[in-house]
Amino acid sequence: MTNNLNNSYDVIIVGGGHNGLVCAGYLAKAGKNVLMLEAQSQVGGAAITDKLIGGKKVSSCAHFLNQLSPRVSNDLNLASHGLKLSASNISTIALDLAGNHMHLNKTSVKGGNVSNSDADNYKKFMTLMHEYAGTLGFMIDIAPIDIFNLDWDDKVAAMKLGWKFRFSLGAEKMSEFLRMIGMNIRDVLDDEFDNELLKGALSFDAVLGTYTGPYSPGNFLTFLYRIASGNSGAVDIPKGGMGAVTAAMSSAAKANGVEIRTGSRVKSINVDNCAVTGVTLENGEVFNAKIVASNANMKTTVLDMVGPRHFEADFVKRVGDIRMRGAAAKIHIALNDVPEFSGLARGDLINRLVIAPTQNDVERAFNHVKYGEVSTSPMMEISIPSLVDSSLAEDGHVLSATVQYAPYDLKGGWTKKARADFLEVCISRIAEYAPNIREKIEYAELITPNDMEDRYGLIGGNWHHGELTLDQMLMLRPVPEASQYQLPLDGMYICGAGAHPGGGVMGAAGRNAALEIIKGKTK
Repeated sequence: MTNNLNNSYDVIIVGGGHNGLVCAGYLAKAGKNVLMLEAQSQVGGAAITDKLIGGKKVSSCAHFLNQLSPRVSNDLNLASHGLKLSASNISTIALDLAGNHMHLNKTSVKGGNVSNSDADNYKKFMTLMHEYAGTLGFMIDIAPIDIFNLDWDDKVAAMKLGWKFRFSLGAEKMSEFLRMIGMNIRDVLDDEFDNELLKGALSFDAVLGTYTGPYSPGNFLTFLYRIASGNSGAVDIPKGGMGAVTAAMSSAAKANGVEIRTGSRVKSINVDNCAVTGVTLENGEVFNAKIVASNANMKTTVLDMVGPRHFEADFVKRVGDIRMRGAAAKIHIALNDVPEFSGLARGDLINRLVIAPTQNDVERAFNHVKYGEVSTSPMMEISIPSLVDSSLAEDGHVLSATVQYAPYDLKGGWTKKARADFLEVCISRIAEYAPNIREKIEYAELITPNDMEDRYGLIGGNWHHGELTLDQMLMLRPVPEASQYQLPLDGMYICGAGAHPGGGVMGAAGRNAALEIIKGKTK
């Protein structure tokens, strides 16, 4: 593409994470002249495929595709830009130490000593959860209603939402939904099931990537969020790793006319007379635009790039108060062969493997991070994607796991010894279920919450750019004054995971922000 000689654009996107790519793609498709600036050498943010060792590759942060918005995928025609799946709609297998593992699908469960009663209740429960999630999905795909300053669009959206709740769910289900929305997942599951392994696996889905345990209030809503986006929460493995997803988004953006510059770190977002005018890079280069949308963390955007002096003091304080505690680590393991999991066939290992024996075990694992400690018996989500995608490891295999819990503010810091010790804890935990894994390991690495901050700009190691809790969701995300993606500064928008609806590779925040920019409303 020919460079813009006068460095002037309609919109500048700061940060090339997946939401930024989606936002840029929609804007360019609508006829905007868009420049994207990414600090790293490649776009993708935390959704990239990275080299591990010996030609083996891994999805560095996110490793399953389970929340990508079908609207985003269809509107940007990602399939035509190379997005393919190696496996789709895979099962979740809750691992059992005795080898009596439980297989969970959308509305069916078997194994794990599950009773007929619990199996029937699971079908009824998950059917109801998908009804609730369908209603919640309507809210994910639109900008939140500004309850503090209702305009006509907000009133229409409120009426549509009320109609959907009342007539899609009916009075009884709506009442039950409103009763449950602030509950913790433990109480919800204890009301429904007896089987501890089943409750452990479901509670893990409510706390994955959060700073909560099963007993924490409000995480029933995060459980619903998981299945409200994407294809009803179906879990897929993209061919080529998660980097293939953002590569397709990048290709779509370029095809629509977006100019993407990597290795271009933004030093400041420029402001004149209460309106943005463009950005300045660290090398001093200036690009001009009347609209800037930041895919970066909200605190980084407001406090570092724009500067507190351009906002009211109350707004700056609320931004500073956004909680961004990370409690998840990642491990990546290069293997010379697939380890044997007791009680599972090799073909079973293409699925999502979860270590979360009981809700109490998950809660006890969470207790450690409250005191700046790592869990001594961590919970895990495990993937061995090379079983279905040989491009990740032509010789041998790779295993990735998200580990709950590991604190950002570890007591004593993440020293070399602390890293080695926790990596050993994680490997020992997997070895409880796959006894011969150690003889298969060629190389293993740990990515701490601090590494996630350093590599991907995830402050506190929180991949949602702000914790998903009742007081930091929907119309309160990231703060009320910016809930509809525009900050209280003319031409300044946010389009990343810190905005509604939050993190996860869904692209909804980028799409919603683009639609608000296209509307052209002003504060």
